[in-house]
Amino acid sequence: MTAAASARPRSDWTSAPVLCFGEILWDLLPHGAFPGGAPFNVASHLQRLGIPAVPVSAVGRDAWGERMLAVMAERGVTDAGVARLDDAPTGTVTAELTPRGDARYTIVESVAWDRIPVSDEVAAPAAAARALVFGSLALRSSANRQALGQLLEAVPTYAWRVFDVNLRAPFDDLAVVREYARHAHLLKLNAEEAARLAGEPGRDAGAEEAHARHLAAETGVGFVCVTSGARGAGLLRNGRWIWEPGRTVAVVDTVGAGDAFLAQLLAGLLAGGRSEARLVAEACRRGEWVASRAGACPDGSGPEPEA
Repeated sequence: MTAAASARPRSDWTSAPVLCFGEILWDLLPHGAFPGGAPFNVASHLQRLGIPAVPVSAVGRDAWGERMLAVMAERGVTDAGVARLDDAPTGTVTAELTPRGDARYTIVESVAWDRIPVSDEVAAPAAAARALVFGSLALRSSANRQALGQLLEAVPTYAWRVFDVNLRAPFDDLAVVREYARHAHLLKLNAEEAARLAGEPGRDAGAEEAHARHLAAETGVGFVCVTSGARGAGLLRNGRWIWEPGRTVAVVDTVGAGDAFLAQLLAGLLAGGRSEARLVAEACRRGEWVASRAGACPDGSGPEPEA
């Protein structure tokens, strides 16, 4: 952890929330409709891990929006940071699954989460937040870039700033990603995204460390995490690279597996006292558990912790 992120007394961290800024939507999969959006998925997993999380997003005043708010209530996730817009629909994404269980997305534009306001209900927890998680997809709109700027200024200097990169064409402006990466303490992305940002798209598997080091040098981020599906994941922490091999699971779909990974990684960082190897191993196990079930936030508490 950086000096800034470790400055607050630990006793004060237990009640401070994690803000998760970005899209909240419905993943329309071949086997059903599932609540999703990377920041919302991260918030849901954090809540299950005992960490208060506040999704900061927007839904429409429509059936999908009401259904999403009901899901949040069922999961015990607050909707205080979710605005209801009269003039924009709740976001939806159509996902087609490949034979391997990977997803290909069609993301509807001009939806509620493209105009996320920073309300008084958001400003209050922001002032005491222990972390701010934000994704790249929501940065497709200028309104959201402005809103995120407000949050980055509002959260305390000791709070973790976690940038979750999700390059979904055509919303994959690398210049925007590089700009906002410089605001982060932790950068999380998959191997393909890391290769693109490092200027080496199509690089063979095994280049994750080189790409992580390239991005750390370019952005100044002290923590760079690169996930690589079934291969595993690696964490570059202040110059030290740790790799955790993946374990074989029967994949149902990979939707939300990376979000579960990030939630577990952040939970471990906030708890403190864990080695880099343990942090990445626990995150991999949670991601694998989600991939072996339907939807981004399947029922159940998650994988059993290892001794």
